[in-house]
Amino acid sequence: MFSDKENINILTALLLEHGIKTVVVCPGSRNAPIVHNLNEAGFECHPVTDERSAGFYALGIALAKKEPVVVCVTSGSALLNLAPAIAEAAYQQCPIIVISADRPAERIEQLDGQTIPQQGALGCFVGISVTLPEPHDNVSRSYCNRLVNEALLEARRKPVHINVPITEPLFNFTVESLPNERIIKRFFQSQNQAEIILKRLQEAERPMIVVGQCPCSVSLTNSIEKIRQHVVVLNEPLSSCQGGVPFDDTLFNIGNLTDFYPDFILYIGNTVVSKRLKLFLRNAPTAETWAISEDGKIHDTFGKQTAVLECNAEQTMAAIAEGISGIKPSAFHSLWNKALAETAERTNNLVSSYSEELAVKLFEEKLERTNNHVHYANSTAVRLGCCYAKHYIYVNRGVNGIEGSLSTTAGFSLAASGKTFCVIGDLSFFYDSNALWNQEINGNLRILLLNNGGGSIFRTLPGLEKSDVRDSYVMASHSTSAEGICQSHNIRYMRATNEEELKQGMQSFIEDESNRPVLFEVFLKRL
Repeated sequence: MFSDKENINILTALLLEHGIKTVVVCPGSRNAPIVHNLNEAGFECHPVTDERSAGFYALGIALAKKEPVVVCVTSGSALLNLAPAIAEAAYQQCPIIVISADRPAERIEQLDGQTIPQQGALGCFVGISVTLPEPHDNVSRSYCNRLVNEALLEARRKPVHINVPITEPLFNFTVESLPNERIIKRFFQSQNQAEIILKRLQEAERPMIVVGQCPCSVSLTNSIEKIRQHVVVLNEPLSSCQGGVPFDDTLFNIGNLTDFYPDFILYIGNTVVSKRLKLFLRNAPTAETWAISEDGKIHDTFGKQTAVLECNAEQTMAAIAEGISGIKPSAFHSLWNKALAETAERTNNLVSSYSEELAVKLFEEKLERTNNHVHYANSTAVRLGCCYAKHYIYVNRGVNGIEGSLSTTAGFSLAASGKTFCVIGDLSFFYDSNALWNQEINGNLRILLLNNGGGSIFRTLPGLEKSDVRDSYVMASHSTSAEGICQSHNIRYMRATNEEELKQGMQSFIEDESNRPVLFEVFLKRL
């Protein structure tokens, strides 16, 4: 029988799945449930009383066996006694897995026994240090699983530390079997990644490739377009020179979601803007996910990752494109293509009233793609860009903050030929208006300012309308104009307050060839 502590059982199961065989165990009450589990699961256990000596025992066994070895200690100063051995293991690049039991977080540094801060206690000598949650729902169970997988994958390179808080009672051994845990595998650079991926795509009945933000690349775009003819590919303008596909609105309009769920996802690149897509794929019941990650790190966006492929995305996609002809388009592929085409037609034929959406739509329709560069600010602006842009767009989506979008665009304009456009909301603009207080600001900078008097995206958050402070404090409602800023910085200022002025002004804004920056402020309905 095993412990009733879920984090311990998840850890035990994944140690087995990752092929760990040998453990050095030290005495203690807090780690007793872990030691019990390790023995019950059949690990080769070696008891050593002195933790400092135990660490070196583990080092010696690992050197002899040429495989990772666990050393398990109780809470408090026991962990600190491992430091000399772990430092030595780090410099010998020897994989030692330190497992320390810990007290619950609320007891740490509250004048209770053995309650030192243990997370990060081994400092730079370990490749990763994780503290497992004590799971209470599926989300925290999945998180616990991912943390253990991350640590054990890193243990192939150098020592790692897994800290395990355990709440009393400690000694309930009532679970008959270990859980069937998801294992995340790593495919290394030396393996033929494209061949492995192509084989998995061919095996899947409903394969899908999701491409997140990537550097602007004609080569990657060509690969995406070639692969799209055979497999469902979902991407936004953050990843392709040809823009994205309208999957966000498609997900909003499709009927039976079950028909659209993939059974295999290959994730490439960094973040995606669409929250709807992320929720959709997190709810997909059997969508095994592989992710390409050049640094080998796990980015489990959809909560279903089972493999990380340590390779270059652009090169790998090019190789996949070369071999994709062997995969015949499926009914799943046809289903998605039909839905995407219908959404694209609906979007193109949409005649909006005077709005942010109309402003972005007109901008994208009139913009010449040749030698123009377009940056979108975060929040509503980039979401509209994802709907209408048929070209690559730049956006500070790594952290997704409102600060710095205008400064990034201004900096880009200094190094770029042709015009550099920034489509930005009012809060992002005024927050970063110091970007224009710069003696080097270039004449090729163009700013489309969507001014609706506050953060409009907050109006979409269900339940927030019940708060009396939504408009004033959360949305930061205001009545500010950019006209004075433009006068101060010798920027040509244009404005629109209705649909006719918007349509007339947009053409002039885009075609302006003067050697000074231009700002077109579109005043919309105040929040």
